Formats: sequence, structure tokens, C-alpha cells
Amino acid sequence: MKKNYIFKFLIVTMLFASVSSFAQSNDGIAAKKNIENIEGLTIFPNPVNNGKVYISTKHNLTKNIEIFDVLGKKVISQVLYGKELKIQDLNPGVYILKIKEGKFSATRKLVVR
Repeated sequence: MKKNYIFKFLIVTMLFASVSSFAQSNDGIAAKKNIENIEGLTIFPNPVNNGKVYISTKHNLTKNIEIFDVLGKKVISQVLYGKELKIQDLNPGVYILKIKEGKFSATRKLVVR
């Protein structure tokens, strides 16, 4: 059973890496779909060990936050009005953080200890 989770983690990681490198190398396609990086995006601390992560951007608009586990299951979906996101209910592990601010979006890896 443990090998099965490791195999799934490797598949998801490789898929995420290939998709993110494709998006970074094809700026023209991203601009047509209005999917670009959020200007001035900072996420700290990462890794998280206190149950709170701070997400800020240049404009600090309302953000739609989604967090997925490595198997692709959505574990958190919320609207963030400030900078502080409480994630104390997440188990230690690696997660994928999807942030949407206005017409822009970004995806980052989040490590919880």
C-alpha cells in the first residue's frame, strides 16, 4: 500500500512539473487565456509549522484559495480577504496551493510540517 502512495506522489509531481514548465515557456498562450502569475506574490513561511501561512501580493485584492493534496483531492477552498490563511487542520505533508486574484492565477507548492 505504501508503494502505491509513493507511485501516485511521483506521478502527480512529474505531471505538476511538466505542466508548470510548459506554462512558463509558452507566455503567448498564457496571455491569451488570462492565466498569468500574480504580480508580487509572496507566500511565507514555507514550510509551515505554526498552522498559519501569509499570502500577499502587490495589489492585495480578495483571493480565492484552493489547496489540494498530492492525490489531487481538494482539502481547502476559501476566499481570503486579508493575508493570513489558517491551515491548522492540515496534516503534515506536501500540498498544491492554487491562488486566484482577479483574472490572474498562480500555483505553488506548500509544505506543512
